[in-house]
Formats: sequence, C-alpha cells, structure tokens
Amino acid sequence: MKPPRLRHRLEYGALRAVTAVLRLMPLDVARRVGAFIGRLGYRPLGIRRTTVERQLAAAFPGLAPPAVATMARAAYAHLGRLAIELALLPHLKQEGLRALFEEDSDLGLVQRLAAGGRGIVLCTGHVGNWELTGAYLAMHGLPLDAVVRRMANPLFDGFLNRTRSRVGMRVIYDSDAVRQITRGLKEGRHAALVADQGVLGLASSFVTFFGRPAKTPRGPAVFALKFDAPVVFCAAVLQPSGRYRFMAEEVPVVKTGDREADVDATVQRFTSALERLVRRYPEQYFWHHRRWKRQPPDTPPELRDPAG
Repeated sequence: MKPPRLRHRLEYGALRAVTAVLRLMPLDVARRVGAFIGRLGYRPLGIRRTTVERQLAAAFPGLAPPAVATMARAAYAHLGRLAIELALLPHLKQEGLRALFEEDSDLGLVQRLAAGGRGIVLCTGHVGNWELTGAYLAMHGLPLDAVVRRMANPLFDGFLNRTRSRVGMRVIYDSDAVRQITRGLKEGRHAALVADQGVLGLASSFVTFFGRPAKTPRGPAVFALKFDAPVVFCAAVLQPSGRYRFMAEEVPVVKTGDREADVDATVQRFTSALERLVRRYPEQYFWHHRRWKRQPPDTPPELRDPAG
C-alpha cells in the first residue's frame, strides 16, 4: 500500500473531528444528523441523483415520478445514517453493539448450519448496514473471514479494518481471498462476502437482478461448490423500532455435474434472495452504484443500463 498523501490525511482528519463531535451526542440524535446530511446529497447537492432515480424507476416501473423522488430521498437519508453508524462503530462497547439489534433474528439458522465446526459461505449485498451484518455474527462467536476491497485512502482503509478486527472479524483483501478462504473453510471458519457489485478483473456471472442482466461476483458459489459448504444470504436491515434485524435464508446449492451452470445457478439464487429483500426495503439499498453498468454485449436495448 502506498503511503498516505496530504489529501488522505486531511480527509481522515476531518473524519476524526466529525466523529469526536458525534460521540458527544446520543446515538439516535447522531443518526438523525446523518440522515439530514444524507438528504443534502440528494438536494440541493444532487450527488448521483440521476443515477439513483433512473435505477429506482427501472427497478420499480409502476412508481410515479413523485414516488421515485420520495424513495430516492429516503435512500440518501439511509446512506447518511449508515455513514454515521460506521464512524461511531469503533467506539461502541459490546452492550452498545447488541443494543443496535432486535432480539428476534435468524441467527439460529446460521448456528444450526455451523454446528459441528462446518464452514459456511455467507453472502450479502449493499442493503441495510452490511458492516453490522458481519459484526453481528462475529459478536455471537462465529469465526468470520470478511473479504474486503482495499480503499483508495489508506488511512480510511486502516480505520475500517481496525474496526472490523475489533468486533471479531478476520479481514482478508480480495487479492488474497482464494488462498485465505480456502484455508478458512477447511478449518471451519466462515467466509463473508459482499456479492452484488461486478468488478473488472474478478470472476463474475451475468445474472438477472430486477429483470436486467447484472455482472455479479461468482466467489460465494465457487467456494460453496468446491467445499460442499452451505450458502446463506444474510443482512442487517433497519426496522421501524430504530434497531436492526438480522435476516438470513439458506441458498440452495445444487450439483448437476455441469460446474459452470451450477455456479451460475447459485449466483442467480443468492442474487434473487437479495432482490426479494430490496423489494421489501428499497430505501435501504445502495442505488448510488450503477448496478447494471456492465452487461453482456447482446443485452436488448430495453434492458440496458438505465443510468447509462
């Protein structure tokens, strides 16, 4: 990793200063501040507003423009709230982290599949608070290997990874994922991957997301098929109570003898699980990323990237 530049130090200094102020506030007040700041990104700043609105309109074609605008504004508020939670996460003790979650959860499903030291492939998407998803599992004693990307700002990168390690996760950069996850699954550790953004250079499949082909990482499916590991789609989703609920469902992994087809089918199944959750909580999805930016060249015009 390259040493931080002056710009990186200034950005990180600003984060530390803001965090110091936020720590003086009750958490619910700090979250409201985050939601307010997030909404500013929608209007008047208009940061990626066209991308968000076009993708929402494509995913929910029955919505009238005013409803799309309302949903988009809520997505910006959620992103601002999430940023505040992430900034404060290192300062939460175990009790504070537990207090962020409702007692009712699908944790039992994960624990049953992990019984006997069996390694699980846990995948999620950019919905709810994906950092809290891993933190929740680690908090309950599940040995977790979290696959992450290296951030451009090395100081931010270090901040995030120290936070992840502090709550009990072992951090693995995506460049080391194949070797480290292979070893971890053999040892009965669980692999945690955010799998809803296709990236150049990483193995991906084109599967359907809200009716359009979207490039999606194959990693969870490849690991599951190779090691006969269960796949669980999970997420921490904010509830009306102001707390998160840990939700999970097992994703079927079927071996037909055609490895490539089996991988693609598994990728489609966990992507469909994500879509079902996003349909329930559309304002908690990261619509700011162009989900359909990379598609097959023969994609019909009506199914191409709506934000392109």
